[in-house]
Amino acid sequence: MGRQDTFDGLSEFLAIAKRQSIRKAALDLEVTPGAISQALQRLERRLGAPLFHRTTRRISLTEAGETLLAKIAPAARLIETSLEETLQSSDEPSGTLKLIVERLALPHVIEPILPAFCEAWPNVKVDITVSNKHDDFIAGGYDAGILIGSYIAKEMIAVRLSPPFKWAVFGSPDYFRKYGRPRVPGDLAGHQCIRYRRPGKGDIYRWEFLEDGQSVSIEPIGPLTVNDGKLMQNLASQGLGLIYSSTFHASGKIADGQLEPVLLDYSPGSDGLFLYFTKTAQNLPKVRAFIDACSQLRRLLAA
Repeated sequence: MGRQDTFDGLSEFLAIAKRQSIRKAALDLEVTPGAISQALQRLERRLGAPLFHRTTRRISLTEAGETLLAKIAPAARLIETSLEETLQSSDEPSGTLKLIVERLALPHVIEPILPAFCEAWPNVKVDITVSNKHDDFIAGGYDAGILIGSYIAKEMIAVRLSPPFKWAVFGSPDYFRKYGRPRVPGDLAGHQCIRYRRPGKGDIYRWEFLEDGQSVSIEPIGPLTVNDGKLMQNLASQGLGLIYSSTFHASGKIADGQLEPVLLDYSPGSDGLFLYFTKTAQNLPKVRAFIDACSQLRRLLAA
């Protein structure tokens, strides 16, 4: 019997875990679903444990599968990055740039810079995942992400993209004419608030303020609850209630006169939109090229 390949089935396992679908994993690896299934079965026999729960509608990791993924995903990413560094030994950016970006970054960052970036670097393919949940950054094999600074893991390198922005309460001029403006955070108890349910977490986002040097957290009260920031802004601009957002998120509605900020003096502090990446990834020419493109945009935003 020949020596067994230690890595046999691991690429297929990682692809299935990422896509949660054998069919989609097969498309990513450019093989047949049958080949993916056979490789997975060999790996499971070798390990003596099932790695996925399978039903006719979905596939999900077993406890053994989650343990294996946690152990090998960082190593797989390191191998992938090392290979790319070798392939990209020249200064010419190439390969696939995998990005995970929060939706806010689309109109403010991605859409403005992508046309020029693609024209400047035709050998770079860009793969963008739009999500506000970045917990699987390493396991997902992303090269860089764009997220609000306070949510970025401390071990990442972050580059500011936006000017600092403040968190505040926003309402439409019509709403304020009818119901008045809250003067202090405690006044919100007498107002209709539009609540935001955080995708992926399921909890209601609490409104945070700084009052007399103390942090104050308020759970908003109101008949409307949504899990989409754009919908939340649109409803507020129609006078249906107050929302909690940032001056950057609401900048378009503010400029159009559809929303006005209140309680700015109680803002818990400034934040910003950041590009982030690992120390290893920053040395890849494709990532460096994207960092440079984002830096040029940052200078325009600050002007």
